[in-house]
Amino acid sequence: MQLTLEGISKKVGPQTWLYDMDLAPRSGAVTVLLGATQAGKTSLMRVMAGLDAPTAGRVLVDGQNVVGVPVRERNVSMVYQQFINYPSLKVRDNIASPLKLRGDKNVEQRVLELAQKLHIDMFLDRFPAELSGGQQQRVALARAMAKGAPLMLLDEPLVNLDYKLREELRDELTALFAAGDSTVIYATTEPGEALLLGGYTAVLDAGELLQYGPTSEVFHAPASIRVARAFSDPPMNLLGANAAAGGVQLNKGPLLPLDLPSTHAASGTLTMGMRASALHVKEQPGDVALAGKVELAEISGTDTFVHFETALGELVAQLTGVHHFGLGQPVTFYFNPAAVYVFDAQGMLLLAPVRRKGN
Repeated sequence: MQLTLEGISKKVGPQTWLYDMDLAPRSGAVTVLLGATQAGKTSLMRVMAGLDAPTAGRVLVDGQNVVGVPVRERNVSMVYQQFINYPSLKVRDNIASPLKLRGDKNVEQRVLELAQKLHIDMFLDRFPAELSGGQQQRVALARAMAKGAPLMLLDEPLVNLDYKLREELRDELTALFAAGDSTVIYATTEPGEALLLGGYTAVLDAGELLQYGPTSEVFHAPASIRVARAFSDPPMNLLGANAAAGGVQLNKGPLLPLDLPSTHAASGTLTMGMRASALHVKEQPGDVALAGKVELAEISGTDTFVHFETALGELVAQLTGVHHFGLGQPVTFYFNPAAVYVFDAQGMLLLAPVRRKGN
């Protein structure tokens, strides 16, 4: 099935929830809708499903406009943050319900396979009310996958699960999606989740579609500062700079030997972007040093995030592993100029890694 959105917009009263956009998710692949809360992800999925009609534009399924076609007449499966299960049916029968409707001959086997992959096979003979919220969410996921609909919409389906289980299920879901032929739309606020799922990513912000393409390309070549900040966790460090004869001159900082496009090589206001993970504590050949003072150090999972004040402004470094820093402690972090992004005065990408001058 090929889903195509043409000139879609959505207004509710005086507010614009979705600005004019075109989007054609790749058939048989995962498209991640990435954006912060209220970026427009759920509004866009409701339009795709037929739960809401767009204010303008067309929703095409295999070339046919389906705006106005009720959701019950579309072959779509949906899972939202708030799980929905049949309370009077046991887990086994919840998952089996779409299989029975389509006359599947291997219902029990398929139910068991899905339950095992989602770690709920031990709950098959329980009712949903006897499960935790995370367990019920996995039941809803299993039922949606059992339906085998050509379009599957998943709105932050793992948000109610604990960290360890989310990590496990992301791997399982990636394999399940790859093995199927459904077009999967997966909404998330987490850049890391988008990278793990792969496929394609559409970056949304305040109801605008900023960029769409293969996930790795969007991550490595964000079209603008808005995309770069949305696709970085923590948000990308941004520093004022200017074009100079030898490359990019940081405001109150060193000259970076970067080969700018000829139209910006002579002069002009720029912004340099650098992901937190590009900063490290051990100097390597060609590195630039940034001296500062620790403002905050926090450990999250297996990473340490260090907020430190420099002459260039406050920056955040992401270090792998558990590290200890004292408040006010002098620190020096290093980065390679080849790992930075350069944006023009309008916030559009000029240069992504890796293009050192002379390379």
